Amino acid sequence: MNNYMTYYPRPLLKRNSFFSLCGTWQLNGKDIEIPFPPEAPLSNYKDLVSGKLEYKKSFSLPDNYFKKNEKVILNFGAVDQICDVYLNDSFLIHHEGGYLPFSIDITDKLNSVNTLKVTAIDELDYFYPFGKQSRKPSGMWYTPVSGIWQPVWIEAYDKDGIDDLTIRTDTHSLSLSITSNSDEFTVEFKGFKETFNTRDIRIEINDPYLWSCEDPYLYDLKISTKNDQIESYFALREIEIKEINNHKRIFLNNEPFFINGLLDQGYFEEGIFLPEKPEDYEEDVRNIKELGFNCLRKHIKVEPEAFYYYCDKLGIVVIQDMVNSGAYRFFRDTILATAGLTHLRCPISDQKRYDFFLEHSKETIRHLKSHPCIIGYTIYNEGWGQQDASGTYEILKQLDPDRLFDSNSGWFFDDKSDFDSYHIYFRNKVLKGKDKLLLLSECGGFIRDIADHKSEKGTTWGYGKTDSEDELTDKIITMHNEMVIPSIHNGMVGCIMTQISDVEGEINGVYTYDRKICKVNKEKILEANQKLQKIYSEDCK
Repeated sequence: MNNYMTYYPRPLLKRNSFFSLCGTWQLNGKDIEIPFPPEAPLSNYKDLVSGKLEYKKSFSLPDNYFKKNEKVILNFGAVDQICDVYLNDSFLIHHEGGYLPFSIDITDKLNSVNTLKVTAIDELDYFYPFGKQSRKPSGMWYTPVSGIWQPVWIEAYDKDGIDDLTIRTDTHSLSLSITSNSDEFTVEFKGFKETFNTRDIRIEINDPYLWSCEDPYLYDLKISTKNDQIESYFALREIEIKEINNHKRIFLNNEPFFINGLLDQGYFEEGIFLPEKPEDYEEDVRNIKELGFNCLRKHIKVEPEAFYYYCDKLGIVVIQDMVNSGAYRFFRDTILATAGLTHLRCPISDQKRYDFFLEHSKETIRHLKSHPCIIGYTIYNEGWGQQDASGTYEILKQLDPDRLFDSNSGWFFDDKSDFDSYHIYFRNKVLKGKDKLLLLSECGGFIRDIADHKSEKGTTWGYGKTDSEDELTDKIITMHNEMVIPSIHNGMVGCIMTQISDVEGEINGVYTYDRKICKVNKEKILEANQKLQKIYSEDCK
């Protein structure tokens, strides 16, 4: 059963006319199960994957699916990397970049029986954002995906209906920005109902119920026009920076908040870029909450919105990485930094690639900024593809000023960033805060090899070997005691450990790649994580 056929892909803008196109398609003449990429076992694709892909799907909409004054919109979650879309031999759209959604009005192109064709080219061109995909997967580089890898669906609604919605909140108000041809909107949520004659709406909320990781309360939201209605949700919460005892500290809803997270690559054994079913994101979030973590750093990948919904719903904050472009250069990006050259300047050297990366980053923010779980963004990781980090920070910060931006995660620091952000592996080093928020944005990564739950792909790789649950647990707690806790006293506001699960040959997760085995002692790690928050809170007094 393909669970994506019944799961609505866009929880912040949900309507009843959902018609899924997930399921069996043809790819280069062979069956494939969408939305899984052809490289994934769950796609059931039985042929070699080439750089050029041609998808076909025939469909008929239900009788009376849409009315005279309605439009029909075709939606793609993501197609990697370049694609053209045709309906009944009519060209619809050209799209570039493999991680973000796009939509097309197909009302005038529909027949009683329809043929949808998508031609995609994915040669892993480093001009485009590509994340951790590699032609030669090994170590921290993984199996690439191609073509369609997120849900495809259709919906119909009034021509004066709601095309898009942006939500912004603090601890006492809701702001809505509605894209629509209508000029009248009725807004409803918990004890509130009012009609507005503007597309930009601000509502003060009496007796606010605040969202936190311990109590992630979501307000159900309905917005209606004369002939359209969408369902959504919002949360009231506010991230602030305060200076306490000469150190900058993070507060959530005026309470000290220590970012205690795991790196999350977003890879799954059978679906590669996707879990078997959307609800598996919920299991990942519940697993890390059980261990006392409160954050996921979504590493160089934009997920289907189901992931962000479960973080919103269950109370996990997210630091969202922008997806890197540009070739990785081992000597510059790793050797020089490891040797101590951490302040290398990276000006714009490829204007066209920079422009595409910047626009992709802008669209990532626009796409995700209404999700309350997101508290910050990483712009560049370890110098990969880095160009003008300070200038990029200034542009992106204007788009989402209420969130935090880590311009340079790891090294090659520039002037403009909300964080001093370090990656420390293989040793425990006490860090000291300066004039920015101090973040240990990667650490740990200790190997524990569990033979029957290990991928056959790639050679075994990680940062320091352990042989048992106790040894791995003790190594993490020792890292806390020798590096994290002393650094908290020196101003550190967060720690992101590598990582939520093994990925192919990189076997340094707290869970195995199949998510069946937790490799650490749950009770001890929970206690250790709770201790970090307690120490941070005491230091914020």
